[in-house]
Amino acid sequence: MSPLVLVTGSGGFVGGHAAAAAHVAGDVRLRLLVRKPPPGTGTPVGHGRGDRTGHVRRDRTDYVRGDLTDPASLRGVCDGVDAVVHCASQVGGDPGQLRRVNDLGTRALVEEARRAGVGRFVYLSTAAVLGRGPFHGVRPGEVPIAPLSDTSRTRAAAERHVLAAGGTVLRPHLVYGVGDRWVVPGLLALLRQLGARPHGWGGRQSMIDAGTLGRVLMAAALSPTALAGRVRFVNHPDPVPGSLLVSSVADLYGLLPAAVPGIPAETASARVRADRTARHHLELLAADHWFADDRVWTDLGCDPGAGFAERLPRYADWYRSRRPVPDHSGPLAAVSTPAASAGS
Repeated sequence: MSPLVLVTGSGGFVGGHAAAAAHVAGDVRLRLLVRKPPPGTGTPVGHGRGDRTGHVRRDRTDYVRGDLTDPASLRGVCDGVDAVVHCASQVGGDPGQLRRVNDLGTRALVEEARRAGVGRFVYLSTAAVLGRGPFHGVRPGEVPIAPLSDTSRTRAAAERHVLAAGGTVLRPHLVYGVGDRWVVPGLLALLRQLGARPHGWGGRQSMIDAGTLGRVLMAAALSPTALAGRVRFVNHPDPVPGSLLVSSVADLYGLLPAAVPGIPAETASARVRADRTARHHLELLAADHWFADDRVWTDLGCDPGAGFAERLPRYADWYRSRRPVPDHSGPLAAVSTPAASAGS
């Protein structure tokens, strides 16, 4: 029988791409954890807990009710599942809610997966659990976890729950592509705030497009033993120089011709001092955030494909139009779990 994979966060950025990867894989049955099944999916089928947890089915996709902040609602959601791809996370907001979703919610889901005998558990984390760089060619285990935000602290806690149960943790750094509301939009806001390209802020950044990341997540879920119990950075092998990152975004939106003089670091910092998002992106560009872990590609038999400079133009129409994030989970939207993000 085809493997059954439970995906959380399918209504979010990366989780939607992971669900899409399952459909592309073909021989995979998909179950999406949602707080409320999409309209028109029918009545609950299979096991469940009254009107709190149950399953609805559409084609080869099940929608199962559950809420990471309510551990009792997760009872049964992993029954019959071969692998879990956990992309749901809370990014920013109330510290208590962050702990309930990212830390305690992940622990509850891990415990339910263990109770149900799930063989593989893959967690989408973030390189931000290591804090701010510089990181120059860092490999897993070479630097300590040192999160700077409540979001990253609670996601680091989630990692511990997953690893203690023998699961897999994947840490991207910057994720871009269809659905991105943080990386490229943040750089666009930075450039508009500065009115020029920052000069001398050339740190290299590890990056991956969301579609490729979704395929890696699904490959890890379907691989019997490749990454069990391990942490892996998952980014394109070629880091992106800050100058290329800035110029690519400027060109994408037709901003700041190359003839416009750049501005030095001190001037740039002064101009963004009052804008938290722009300041964050400027500081990011200042230092290397390069995580070297090419084994993830060979271990999973995945091809990283083209790098940032070639891929970004493919998403130009989506970025310029700022259309709603498309539904990647199948014929119906599943939007009820917290969205995943890899940028905090």
